[in-house]
Amino acid sequence: METRITRLLNIEHPIIQGGMHYVGFAEMAAAVSNAGGLGIITALTQGTPEKLGNEIDRCKKLTNKPFGVNLTFLPSLTPPDYPGLVDVIISKGITVVETAGNNPKEWLPILKEHNIKVIHKCTSVRHALKAQDIGCDAVSVDGFECGGHPGEDDIPNFILLPRAADELDIPFVSSGGMADGRSLVASLAMGADGMNMGTRFIATKEAPVHENVKQALLAASELDTRLVMRPLRNTERVLKNESVERLLETESRLGADTKFADIAAEVAGVYPRVMIDGEVNSGAWSCGMVAGLIHDVPTVQELIDRIMSEANSIIKDRLASM
Repeated sequence: METRITRLLNIEHPIIQGGMHYVGFAEMAAAVSNAGGLGIITALTQGTPEKLGNEIDRCKKLTNKPFGVNLTFLPSLTPPDYPGLVDVIISKGITVVETAGNNPKEWLPILKEHNIKVIHKCTSVRHALKAQDIGCDAVSVDGFECGGHPGEDDIPNFILLPRAADELDIPFVSSGGMADGRSLVASLAMGADGMNMGTRFIATKEAPVHENVKQALLAASELDTRLVMRPLRNTERVLKNESVERLLETESRLGADTKFADIAAEVAGVYPRVMIDGEVNSGAWSCGMVAGLIHDVPTVQELIDRIMSEANSIIKDRLASM
């Protein structure tokens, strides 16, 4: 299946694995790229330029296909070494960067100078248009269904994707609620050039996370996510658990007076404990409503092959017969 995004990224299938904290390691990225999609290493999980360089080298030993790096730009009193991380991305010959968080405008000139394609994650049409205006090559349009940060507009993909198609000239992929061939065909029908999957890729054999995490996704339904940090206007969709219920009780009690310090115990530094140690109730961790569509833990190759087979069948058989 050839689309603007497969041509832009030099990949076989229009499927991207989004950057995920403590999931986007070399094993994950290589498995997706080997299966014909675009795998992504998460830079901030590595933390330092040296560690990111080592992870990129490790990924190159696992695949000879294109893969990218996610760079999330966050406000911080002690920000990561972004110049060092960008230098490593350039020196290691990475061809695709997925940016997220704050506006990546500061970093675009040097990335473009080295022919690196930039895909920016956006949760609204206005942000997608801004990304286009500053020179991003593509955008990932994230609907309200997505795990992680869905923005503050609460617009689901059935509205957001056609609106993006109406306004954008650059390629874009859907994100949020994407799980199977139906997701891909629906995304294409609404104007997207492919899809970005996060939560679905966690429930695969190669995903380098604890088995408890995968089982938690299998057990969850579309009703089992919660929105936290709304009073801080930093909304995050997470899987419900005991810690999340405590967090929501705190936010309900404090209302608009909620400060980050009030909920830090449930959100700060929890990812290593969840993803590596399997302590799935120890804090709030990102999960999309797509959990309701996850019923097995296949290999990445099996998952992508199934998605493409189902998508082609829908297009050639079901839709053609109409």
